[in-house]
Amino acid sequence: MTKIPTPVLPAPPPNPELPLQPVPSTSPQQQQQASAKHYKGFVAGVFSGIAKLAVGHPFDTIKVRLQTSSSTRFSGPLACLTSTISNEGIFGLYKGATPPLVGWMFMDSIMLGSLTFYRRLISTNFFASYHPPNDPFLPPSVIPLPTYAHGLAGILSGCTVSFVAAPVEHIKARLQTQYSSSKSDRLYTGPIDALRKIYKYHGVRGIYHGLGATLIFRGCFFFWWGSYDVFSRWMRNNTSWSAPVINFWAGGLSAQVFWVMSYPSDVVKQRIMTDPLGGGLGDGERRFRRWREAARAVYKENGPKGYWRGFLPCFLRAFPANAMALVAFEGVMRALPE
Repeated sequence: MTKIPTPVLPAPPPNPELPLQPVPSTSPQQQQQASAKHYKGFVAGVFSGIAKLAVGHPFDTIKVRLQTSSSTRFSGPLACLTSTISNEGIFGLYKGATPPLVGWMFMDSIMLGSLTFYRRLISTNFFASYHPPNDPFLPPSVIPLPTYAHGLAGILSGCTVSFVAAPVEHIKARLQTQYSSSKSDRLYTGPIDALRKIYKYHGVRGIYHGLGATLIFRGCFFFWWGSYDVFSRWMRNNTSWSAPVINFWAGGLSAQVFWVMSYPSDVVKQRIMTDPLGGGLGDGERRFRRWREAARAVYKENGPKGYWRGFLPCFLRAFPANAMALVAFEGVMRALPE
């Protein structure tokens, strides 16, 4: 009897909705090609940063001003918004936009590029054989990660980008909390002037004022990227939405989770970053030498609710800004050549 050969089925194509998931290598040449793809995450991050700034900076200005002022200056987000526009014009909402315009392009490039790198690194070394049983749409040619591993990659990328984010956010916060509409009445006329003066009197350490608080805050990226995996996986399995739609909703919802979990640490970080540096700057006497001193001051002034002052504009900003940032990032990731 003639034996009928078993047909060999072609391997399923990679899923275009999972651009961040690493693909296993079977040869040194394929490993070299996979390493070359790391650049995509960094390039896509530039476009993510631009999208985030365009949508989110006015919300961020209101948030920072509420976080660093007392209720006697602004009774709430609407009062802060109307006061800013009335006294400083619409461009007052974009004070301090130059540092993040440049900085967020680099920050998102480093954050999302390093996130892609850490995901691939963790997958290759610890989860090469992992396959989630509840994700039938995940092709076998893609190595996924459990949710907590996505969160771990988020912590690592958050710590990495903190060394770029700390000086950018420091300069931005000091510019955003200058309330005079006249440049001659401000301590800093712009980001370059602020950078020059702080460096002159306090050196590199002054530029990196608030680095420790930034590392604590960005350690909460565990919740952002862990929840992003949960939301995107659920949407892939339970909807027929396209990849950009899933990126938009998963990106926006995961950003909300992140801010709910991290907002108190952001309030403390902003207090530290806007605390007078003293010395030759002549901007006042420094109040906080340690993170816990700033945390205690927030509680002493307003109780537990002080850790949530300014949360509304932050919450309103988080969804559209980060959703568009993730759409831009994932879209560019798909568009760039392999």
